Amino acid sequence: MTGHKKRWPVLLGFALSLGGAYGQTPAARATAVLNQYCVSCHNADLETAGLVLNTAEIHPAAKPEQWEKVILKLRAQSMPPAGVPRPDQASYTAALSFLETELDRAAVAKPNPGKLPPVHRLSRTEYQNSIRDLLALDGLPKEMDYPLLLPADNTSSGFDNIADLLFVSPAVMERYLDAAAKISRLAVGDPSQPLMVNIYRMSPEQPQDARVEELPLGTRGGIAIHSGFPLDGEYTIKVETAGTARDAHELEVTVDGARVETLTLGAAGGGRGGRGGGAAKPPEFRIPIKAGPRLIGITFVEHSEARDEATLRPRMRNTGTLPAIGRVTISGPYNAVGPGDTPSRRRIFGCRPASADQEPGCARQILSTMAKRAYRRPVTNEDLDRLMPFYTAGRAEAGFDHGIQKALERMLVSPNFLFRIERDPAHATPGSVYRLSDLELASRLSFFLWSSIPDDELLDVAIAGKLHEPAMLEKQTRRMLADARSESMVTNFAAQWLYLRDLEAKQPDEILFSEFDETLRSAFRRETELFLDSVLRENRSVIELLTANYTFLNERLARHYGIPNIQGSHFRRVTLPPDSPRGGLLGQGSVLTITSYANRTSAVLRGKWVLENLLSAPPPPPPPNVPAFNADAGEPGKVLTMREAMTRHRADPACAGCHARMDPIGFAMENFDAVGKWRDHDAGGAVDASGSFPDGTKFNGMAGLKTALLKHPDEFVDTVAERLLMYGIGRNLQYYDQPAVRAIAVDAAKQNNTLAALVMGVVKSVPFQMREVAARK
Repeated sequence: MTGHKKRWPVLLGFALSLGGAYGQTPAARATAVLNQYCVSCHNADLETAGLVLNTAEIHPAAKPEQWEKVILKLRAQSMPPAGVPRPDQASYTAALSFLETELDRAAVAKPNPGKLPPVHRLSRTEYQNSIRDLLALDGLPKEMDYPLLLPADNTSSGFDNIADLLFVSPAVMERYLDAAAKISRLAVGDPSQPLMVNIYRMSPEQPQDARVEELPLGTRGGIAIHSGFPLDGEYTIKVETAGTARDAHELEVTVDGARVETLTLGAAGGGRGGRGGGAAKPPEFRIPIKAGPRLIGITFVEHSEARDEATLRPRMRNTGTLPAIGRVTISGPYNAVGPGDTPSRRRIFGCRPASADQEPGCARQILSTMAKRAYRRPVTNEDLDRLMPFYTAGRAEAGFDHGIQKALERMLVSPNFLFRIERDPAHATPGSVYRLSDLELASRLSFFLWSSIPDDELLDVAIAGKLHEPAMLEKQTRRMLADARSESMVTNFAAQWLYLRDLEAKQPDEILFSEFDETLRSAFRRETELFLDSVLRENRSVIELLTANYTFLNERLARHYGIPNIQGSHFRRVTLPPDSPRGGLLGQGSVLTITSYANRTSAVLRGKWVLENLLSAPPPPPPPNVPAFNADAGEPGKVLTMREAMTRHRADPACAGCHARMDPIGFAMENFDAVGKWRDHDAGGAVDASGSFPDGTKFNGMAGLKTALLKHPDEFVDTVAERLLMYGIGRNLQYYDQPAVRAIAVDAAKQNNTLAALVMGVVKSVPFQMREVAARK
């Protein structure tokens, strides 16, 4: 097969013709295949894996759970096991076509959207994005970063938006109460809030010999700080440096790209280096800053005649001949003059009362508008009656603005904001299926595409009762995908699907991989984000996630990859040479690093990652008696290559079965070391990157692996559809979701398997648009 394009009509027609050639119906042909190759193990006597298949004729709709498991094994061609007779491709195709067609037909006749809790708490990421869009609050002071305000969410299959895991304990609720108070005060600009003291520490593994991308041209190193400032006033910035300054070096402080302060360190300025400052006392700058989100830059003016820093000092930043930023402390405001004109205040205060008697009406207008957005529905008098007492108490305490702040604080801890609530119809029968209301569909759509609340346009369409109309739903989906907020499809969905968040926790051995540092880690992450975003924005086929002949590089990453003629810290799109192994996700440093250990590569981790995340064919968990892997178990004085060590390990019969499909994938990636750098030798011997699958397919290296994987590209497309659906509905998928997954993939095939087409398929699917009525207790 070459893809999903016209997949099922073609396959069904093929199966029918094949059946005719054998004088059999499709059902009889599928039964014959299974009886010939499967029942020797899966029969009533043995019941291998609890599966019994010997039957006169197959009726998949009678036992869909069992047959979906069979389909999974047949699609991966992991059954029959290696070493026993296997069907030819035509037999696999015929059996799969019949089983899937029958199960899909039954699913259309009786839709099953699965079970979801009626209450779904916002994940931490969804809360952060919702605050951003509700209050125009993009960026908090460090003391109010969301990882500090709220606990991390539980995950399942990599995703942290699974409804069943997003419970609320009393301790978690206390964190939400504290967050609501701090966020509302910052948004309104409360003059009574305490001074902020935010400390930003630079990692000692962060080189500072090149320009930081967000800082001005002609600068070297330093830190770019995105922070919200609560009030117009003066703020103190204290800078502590690391390293020594033998020559004069000019320290520069910028606000939103404009220079506001400079100081000379080193010989000309009398300063001396070392952690603790470029002088005996760390320099402090008192700077007037307007309230709102600001970009603070602390950096050095570049010395064009200076040698590259790598030649002057080693990896660690606390020694050497050039100064570097060690720590920055921002505190304030001092001498505050007011809340200022911030995006948050413009978003909140839709009216300004001219007199005291106008204040209650204006307050109701403000709170009505804000609550409609926060609660994702029209606001009732009852909603406002809950908020107005908080406004009244705050107004009496410190004026109109303070009253609005107190009411917003109450709004941010309302269940209507913190939870997505989907209510069953009043008289619906338990177990029956119904379509979501337009407002519930609007919330599902916005949290799927934006990880955030609906905007005003989407809400108005839903309130008008038009969102469920197919043409309108498609129009809104395409509009939202074109919006910048759909970046969450990359930073939230894709990062969780591919486990890219694990990159932050990786600490490669600093002796074996001395060139790895925080700049490289950041470049790995940025390359993959830009690459994924290009597939979405340019309406490309998701298959290009494996086959693309381009990537995004800056000088640091290009040097690591051995790609010449790329200069500067900014990322740009680079077309790769025809023979480059780097194209697609599998050649990117982020994936190669998260699938390795700190001191070595792992064929198992890499093979498992591909099977699980790209093919939806995860290997079973290892049995408890598997011996530990020992990479040093060679002859005395002989260091084993990874392949030699793995060959010894899998010689144990308890290990061989699981490794037969994982290891060949990992071996094909062995030319990349544990931080994604190309190598031709491992442990003194040439890297052997050849492999073969249990079905006999042979390949060599990354190019051969991609060719082998793309023999059946529909497996990868199915996986993307499956993960998108899981993410979109917020639950783990079950056997009864597979017909929806197949329908999404088939429809996307008609549109070149673009990510946008797969997203649209999820939005149109039964699990996304419908609910099953919960049993009443």
